[in-house]
Amino acid sequence: MLIRRETASDAAAIRVVHDAAFAKPDAPGAETVEARLVGELRADGDLIPALSLVAELDGRIAGHVCCSHARIESSPGPVGLGPLGVLPETQSAGVGSALMHAVLAAADALEIPVVVLLGSPGFYARFGFVPAARLGITPSTPDWEPYFQVRPLSAYSEEFTGAFHYAPAFDRI
Repeated sequence: MLIRRETASDAAAIRVVHDAAFAKPDAPGAETVEARLVGELRADGDLIPALSLVAELDGRIAGHVCCSHARIESSPGPVGLGPLGVLPETQSAGVGSALMHAVLAAADALEIPVVVLLGSPGFYARFGFVPAARLGITPSTPDWEPYFQVRPLSAYSEEFTGAFHYAPAFDRI
């Protein structure tokens, strides 16, 4: 498996990954919210190129993860992680874990202070994510609280507290 930055020629394969990974059983083949979100983040210029990574298996894109610009209160610097998608036929083969480790390492190298995501606490705890409330970071939508998590990185400091705001594309989905 090769983890690398996405290129412009990967856009269609990335869409296929997210549409397959998040497909609804009653709407096979339909565009998913996650695929649309990646496209809108890219179009808005909020997708961070160094943090938009693909996993290649046997010469094809098997997974994708991305981070986008975000802020806590009025402080820029944090990023929102997601979506992270893996083709169904390659799930449970370590592709998602490899992407997660790679994107966190890349964010740390870029001196990103904190990575924020919505997801299963039981799953993401193994990557060092903790409930955001522990660090004084709150979601912009209160219903997200049980799934709202943060991963502080080397550049983290306690000044990053308050309401978290994803890139505008998240508000449009």
